[in-house]
Parts: sequence; C-alpha cells; structure tokens
Amino acid sequence: MPSIIPLNSEFSSLAEHAYTEIKQKIFNFEMMPGDLISEGNLAKLVAVSRTPLRQALQQLQHGGFIRAIPKIGWQVATLDFDKFDELYDFRILIELNAVKCLCISEQDSLILKELQKIWLVPKSRRNLNTLEVGMLDEQFHTSLVKASGNEEMLKTHSEITERIKIVRRLDFTKNNRIHDTYDEHAQIIKEIIKRKTSEVQKLLKNHIEQSKIEVRKITVGMLQEAKKQSSG
Repeated sequence: MPSIIPLNSEFSSLAEHAYTEIKQKIFNFEMMPGDLISEGNLAKLVAVSRTPLRQALQQLQHGGFIRAIPKIGWQVATLDFDKFDELYDFRILIELNAVKCLCISEQDSLILKELQKIWLVPKSRRNLNTLEVGMLDEQFHTSLVKASGNEEMLKTHSEITERIKIVRRLDFTKNNRIHDTYDEHAQIIKEIIKRKTSEVQKLLKNHIEQSKIEVRKITVGMLQEAKKQSSG
C-alpha cells in the first residue's frame, strides 16, 4: 500500500487511524461489500475530521477496498471474483518460489519450526475459531515467503494478502475447510523438511488452487451470516 503523505505528524496519525479502522470494519463484516457510506457518518464512526478521513479514503480506494461514486459518496467494494482469481494466481507464483528457496536452503528455518508447533498438532487440539484460523492461515503463507529472504516478494505478497483477506475469512466459515487446511499445511511442512521441492510445490499449488475454487462458492447468504456472527 502507498504511504500517506502527511502535512504534519498529527495529520498523518489521524489519517492512518481512519484507514486502519475502516479497513478492519470491512474485514470484520461490519461494513459489507456494496454498502454505501457517507463521509459524515464515517467521520463520526472513526472519530476524525473530514480532512484526514478523505486522505484515508483515497488510500483505501487505491487499495481496492472502496470506490468513489460521484455525487453520492463512497461504496465498499463489491466482490470481484475475476480480480481475486488474478491475485490468487500471483500468490501461487510467489509462494512456489518461496518454498523452492526453503527446500534448497542448507539451514533449518526457525520460522519453519514455529509453523510445526501450530499446524502439526492432533485433531483434538486444532483451533476451530473462524477468525483465529483465518489469521493463522495468513501467517502460515506469509511466513513461507518471509523465510525465503526475498524482501520485495514479501512486500508484494503482503499487499495481495490484504486484498484477499475478506474472502479468505469467509472460506473458514466452513468447518471442513478448517480441517482441510490443517491437513494440507502439515503435509506441506513435512515435505519442506524432507527438501522435496517438486512435491512441496505441487502440494502448495493444489492447496491455493482449492482456496481459489472455494472463493467462487461465496454467496450473499455467507456474507450475511458472517455479519451476523461478527455482530454477535
């Protein structure tokens, strides 16, 4: 995401606060795809004045989270499944390179050891909290890229992660997806430890491709249920 260009430190802080608050409300389904939002209501909601709010909104628009509607205001971006397909394809390229680097590395990664503690656990100890598993899943994939040591890839991958966060969290509203993810992550980790590059890449690609397929199954009903769970 582009950095906010501050007029002064206070302004930058307020704009960043508004940006973070609004984005989190979108990710938590408090603000739903397609919802119309006014600057006046948003200013009250995030407790900032119009000037830093507008700067935050421009940054959110640049990131694809909201869009401006002339003479009306702003709208939370609707789910663009074609765009999500492109982002998932980009993810695959980055992560395949990352696991290749991990497999050919002669050093044992501390990050990999931490991932084993989370994902190589008995079924009875698996975390079934939708929100928490969604965050753990993001951390898993981000950790693979981070362990590769390529900072530019990590930066791009982090931006993609932000863009697909909302659909990723919806994916984990289904219990079978949580258990499938645990099984698949565990297998990927085991093959990385064995340094089997081609097998790891195959498993990882299939894993992300399946997530991509699940995204296409998202319905309005799933969105409404996620909002209900969030408010509950």
